Amino acid sequence: MQILRKLAVDFCLFVVDGDKGVSRFPKNRKTRIESLLFIRFSCSISASAFVESKVLIVNEKFAELGSPRRIWAVAAVHGDVDRLLTLHDHIASRFSVRDRLVYLGNYLGVESRNNAAVMEEILVFRSALLCKTGVEASDIVYLRGPAEEAWQRLLRLQFAPLPHQALEKLLASGVESYLRLYGVSVTDTRSVARAGSLAITRWTNHLRSLQRSAPGHEKLMFTMRRAAFTNPAAEQKRALFVPASFDPTRSLDDQGEALWWTAAPFRVTGRAQSSYSRIVRGFDSVNGGADLDDLAVTLDGGCGRGGPLVCGCFTPAGKLVELVVTGGRGELESLPYEREIANDFHDSEEQAQALVEQPDGLMQAIGA
Repeated sequence: MQILRKLAVDFCLFVVDGDKGVSRFPKNRKTRIESLLFIRFSCSISASAFVESKVLIVNEKFAELGSPRRIWAVAAVHGDVDRLLTLHDHIASRFSVRDRLVYLGNYLGVESRNNAAVMEEILVFRSALLCKTGVEASDIVYLRGPAEEAWQRLLRLQFAPLPHQALEKLLASGVESYLRLYGVSVTDTRSVARAGSLAITRWTNHLRSLQRSAPGHEKLMFTMRRAAFTNPAAEQKRALFVPASFDPTRSLDDQGEALWWTAAPFRVTGRAQSSYSRIVRGFDSVNGGADLDDLAVTLDGGCGRGGPLVCGCFTPAGKLVELVVTGGRGELESLPYEREIANDFHDSEEQAQALVEQPDGLMQAIGA
């Protein structure tokens, strides 16, 4: 098995090392896909490996991250494959044993023409990380963003009391990106939504078959969770990762739709403040930009809508230790957090906030 792994690593131009991580990751998208096919053959890493993930066994709703070394949290991608490729290259060079990678949802974009490429890249990168010694399937977590939740509800549209009204809400949440991914017309979908439950059932079965025919897509959807949280050392609060929102007046189990749609402001107050050191979300519906507030963190920099793709690296207790901002044309800038004193830590967060608002100023911020 180790020989096969070495062959796959050499073929894909990877350098797999517990300390150095994965480097020299193929830049060409075709090369990545060809590498994935070889990896799946030689190392028995295939899309079916999703069902073996410990996350599925532990909790069907939430992903328990345990007490890892670091958590890399990726904001909403919205179909921007170029920025995702650049970010993956950076994470590949830094990811090591006992790290976790959490995608916060909203992978596809309604206006993007690269949605299929984004799905392929997510699957390819997952297989690449699993080639690293000590990395397990449960180390990579995918959350259901509003668009993914809308897609799951669209597949059950026949059970909605008013299907045509429910469809409009789902379209407002970004489900059109998944319809476009599988070549389905929004106009036809609207017509079917008014055609009766039998016609809708046939239509949703057709949508399921389209998803099933795309390798890895259905199993990827099955692994997606509502939220993820850490279990740090004793006397430390947990860090919580959510797709888009959180109602601080409810417990995590009682959030319901509030994880995707809520009128409550994104704040950590009340009972949430006593349970979580930090709540991190990947999507802001009003596109207000990234916000690195002490307790409630928004990583959405507007990727897919003209802004950068943002990734935050956190400790199990919720401390932000690195901020990665990926711009266009392969540009990537990173700001480390290494100071322990509280005032210095807040100063660093102010620097990072300025970085997200003005990405070109990062190198000056870190003194490079």
